[in-house]
Amino acid sequence: MNDVYDVIVVGGGQAGLAAGYYLAQTDRRFLILDLHHKVGDAWRNRYASLVLFTPRGYSSLPGMPFPGSRDGLPTKDETADYLAAYADHFNLPIQLDSQVLSIETKGSVYLIQTKHAAYRARQVIIATGPFQEPRVPDYASMLPESVFQVHSSEYQNPEQLRKGNALVVGAGNSGAQIALELSRLHQVSIATAHNPVSLPLRLLGKSIFFWFDKLGLLSASPESAIGQRIRKRPDPIFGMAFGRAIRRGVIRQVPKAVGVNGDSIVFEDGSKGRYDNIIWSTGFRPNYPWIHVPGALDHNSSLIQHGGRSPVNGLFVIGQPWQTRRSSALLGGVGKDAQAVVHMIIADQRPV
Repeated sequence: MNDVYDVIVVGGGQAGLAAGYYLAQTDRRFLILDLHHKVGDAWRNRYASLVLFTPRGYSSLPGMPFPGSRDGLPTKDETADYLAAYADHFNLPIQLDSQVLSIETKGSVYLIQTKHAAYRARQVIIATGPFQEPRVPDYASMLPESVFQVHSSEYQNPEQLRKGNALVVGAGNSGAQIALELSRLHQVSIATAHNPVSLPLRLLGKSIFFWFDKLGLLSASPESAIGQRIRKRPDPIFGMAFGRAIRRGVIRQVPKAVGVNGDSIVFEDGSKGRYDNIIWSTGFRPNYPWIHVPGALDHNSSLIQHGGRSPVNGLFVIGQPWQTRRSSALLGGVGKDAQAVVHMIIADQRPV
């Protein structure tokens, strides 16, 4: 506890590893804290059939290409193994099984308490990403126990489900992938507030991300005109299989789910449906109960940051959606933000 690190990075996923890559090129003494047993477990523990929609060529962290075909889509296990190999290749100092329980300040030093040890640091990077607390609507608790419910973050495979039909609530890419997988064994409906737009994985012989890159969509800032337009629209579904399944009636699209009546889900148009299984693909909400630093969080418990810089001296952020650009929270985009934040850290070195 007497030693003071120059920098402690909270989170050993892609954002924390990218920060470590750039910190390793400085003279700063740093440590990465991660709650998992193994680097990459945040990906490794996702549902078995998960495939990234970003190709390998656009999923590399700084200094080490993602192995395999550039145009191929990596599985979640490939991604987990890549992150583990990345940490080993650059010999990054990572303390695993170290869930952070609290961060607070004492004078000019940050005090970081984990389950097993306490640390002090002059500067801290929060790199835990946007997936904090699974969001499930309050009315879900009104459903009877006969209905099997699971959030997409805890869904693993169709064997989890009971016999009967299934409703996926939320039509993002995870919801679409899960609905497609379940449709092979179950009668599946998907509830959505909008008509999902599908984009092909390839266009004119190139990955769709090649065209996004050429058009400047991946680097669009949140303040730009194009960035503001993108943020107003729901994320597209990558790949055409989901759209085909909807058109063919293999997956039934129903309106937004808004409540419960008895054992039935109530939809926005007033219709109802009874389901044996419900998968809540309803995203996440920010939740940082362990950050006890005045001025670090807003009234919604979201991190306050501008370009990765917190209004609190010595506190920085990496890996948030739209932190500086469209790709800030993606594997292939987080590196630029990590580099910028490490430059800020060098400029803002705090004395003890």
